[in-house]
Amino acid sequence: PPHLLTDFLIFICLSSALGRCQLAQLLQELDGYRGYSLADWLCMAFYESNFDTAAKSVNADGSTSFGIFQINNRLWCTDERSPSENLCRVACTDLLTSDITDDIICAKKIVRHPQGMDAWEDWAMHCKERDLSEWVEGCDV
Repeated sequence: PPHLLTDFLIFICLSSALGRCQLAQLLQELDGYRGYSLADWLCMAFYESNFDTAAKSVNADGSTSFGIFQINNRLWCTDERSPSENLCRVACTDLLTSDITDDIICAKKIVRHPQGMDAWEDWAMHCKERDLSEWVEGCDV
């Protein structure tokens, strides 16, 4: 039925997920940032949020992570539910929009800390010390 196609197209338009190459273009300036490749960033974003800019998840410790990089409200952003050091000086809800500029700025701050990308458990588990070349394949970056 024709309405199924319309519903599908509306869903695509409302989707908050970025494509891998679309994200690669946005993150291009991070290639080599603090020793991490563009592929590291793509792999991390995939395993953290499946490239979903509106991702929000509650963690085992009761904290909440927000956005494409799953930035945690315990340290990095502030929300109405819990006190935070808010090291990124950003509202957690701002990390849920399709404009990921503030997410990138905050993620760069996180990477500057001693843990680096190990701050993201999913990156450490799925991406660290692996051949990640497939993440940028065909993306023209």
